[in-house]
Amino acid sequence: MALPRPTSLSPTKVTSFKDCALAFRLSNIDRIPEPSSIPAVKGTVVHRALQLLFAEEEPERRTLDAALARLERAVPEVLSAAENADLAFDDETLAAFVADAETLVRNELELEDPRQVRVIGTELRLSVELGNLRLTGIIDRLDLDDDGRLVVTDYKTGRAPSRGYEQTRLAGVHFYALLCEELLGVRPARVQLLHLREPVVISTVPTDQSLEAWRRQTAAVWSAVERACDEEDFRPRPGPACSWCPYHIYCPAVGGDLNRLPPVAVPA
Repeated sequence: MALPRPTSLSPTKVTSFKDCALAFRLSNIDRIPEPSSIPAVKGTVVHRALQLLFAEEEPERRTLDAALARLERAVPEVLSAAENADLAFDDETLAAFVADAETLVRNELELEDPRQVRVIGTELRLSVELGNLRLTGIIDRLDLDDDGRLVVTDYKTGRAPSRGYEQTRLAGVHFYALLCEELLGVRPARVQLLHLREPVVISTVPTDQSLEAWRRQTAAVWSAVERACDEEDFRPRPGPACSWCPYHIYCPAVGGDLNRLPPVAVPA
């Protein structure tokens, strides 16, 4: 019996399928929840603090003190969420967590002056139909530059890529540029990653070629997903990511067993 198809593709899903089709299936079709991790939750905290800063404060009031106040509010909000209940923090671990998150927030204000940013929206959920495929994404921040042109901004709290991998990391924001062009009828003038760890900005200009490449890539990935669902054939792809993959008990490439999976609910 064929597996149910996902309802949409996002940059994360495209990358997941290309990296390991089985992990894609377990996450997006079987919907096996991934355990929380401190680095991922820290990223959520920092994103939330910056969202609050840009969404709630008038430009002239976006100071470091205001940013740190938003961080203080974001920490208990995120850590108290049900999906993070399995994380255990003692006083020392929590203090280190907050201190590192504060460093990341401070670094954001080193990369740009938030008082000069012309924000259109934060955490924007966009969705567009391309043929039989629905593309979705969440843009961290959509801005206007000095000339009134759109800029897509994405925060990253992990390590910045080496120079040879910069374009690979920019793939997601090119996807967001495609969503803007399809939904709003306007192509962003620039897409940028704000890597808060170093800190460093990586930016590029979307072109006809880059957006068409994303159209072709998403169409090809979607065709492969449909075929894999029809044939129930999502194969593992062993590699470096296996060391932190949460699905070992299901993965035959590392001695797991797919028979452990609960039945997939098939829509009526």
